[in-house]
Amino acid sequence: MVVVNTTNHGGPDAHLVEALATADPSSRLRAALSAGTRRDPRLTETLVARCAVEPDFFVRDMLTWALCRLPVESTAPRLLAELGSDTPQARSQALHTLSKIGDRRSWPAVSALLHDEHDEVARSAWRAAVALVPSDAEGELAADLATGLGRGDRDMQLSLSRALAGLGDAASPVLDAAMASPDPHVRAHAAATERLRRDPDSGFTLSVEMAKRVAVAGSDM
Repeated sequence: MVVVNTTNHGGPDAHLVEALATADPSSRLRAALSAGTRRDPRLTETLVARCAVEPDFFVRDMLTWALCRLPVESTAPRLLAELGSDTPQARSQALHTLSKIGDRRSWPAVSALLHDEHDEVARSAWRAAVALVPSDAEGELAADLATGLGRGDRDMQLSLSRALAGLGDAASPVLDAAMASPDPHVRAHAAATERLRRDPDSGFTLSVEMAKRVAVAGSDM
């Protein structure tokens, strides 16, 4: 059980800080829940630092929730600084949390990581970018994202398609252009993305495989 010190003097509660790093994931989860309940800005550094190394998905999710409960003036600067970390998980989690906080002032820093060398960071950047992009920059974002069409494995392609679909009509012109690409893989991915954009319940794997067959067959004619 996490013991919470209710005093507001000095630094963050030492027992809670210790519990966030304990070996038991259930205890860490309860500690993150407690941190979010307390809403103590002095926990910002501890929570952000823990996001960078936390191995458990559910604990990371709770850490993000706890950070979202803190004042944005406390969390946003620290999360933006984390985007420059050498640790991929630190960058990825910071992007995820910024997207949940919804502070659009972070858009320029988020958009700088759209082509990060680590797949999970890039995927987090795509999701965050779609959540934070100013309305007058949606077309530019769609064009930037579309440069990745046809690349990566099924999970990467699906993440990119979801990001483009999330931009709605702003993605339509770049997808139309991509469906006329000389590269059959780009054409196939673009066609599957357009179907996903129009019908979010469509089966992506089936769509992309069918599109690939059509694209390859067309290139042989």
